[in-house]
Amino acid sequence: MTSTQHNNPLHGVTLEAIVTYLVDYYGWEALAERIPVNCFSHDPSIKSSLKFLRKTQWARDKVESLYLASIKKT
Repeated sequence: MTSTQHNNPLHGVTLEAIVTYLVDYYGWEALAERIPVNCFSHDPSIKSSLKFLRKTQWARDKVESLYLASIKKT
């Protein structure tokens, strides 16, 4: 069986690693401006963000898209 994940830039990257990267890259305030969700703007933490993003697919999709756009810039 062949793997189709070798071209997927998200393969092997955890959600925690993505959120941590975005917080380091943008900071909480700028991240909340780009993706307006309470877990980024009101008492933000990695833990609360992960809990929300694991339950909310549309927000996770936005976070993953922003991550992909950010790593292309570097």
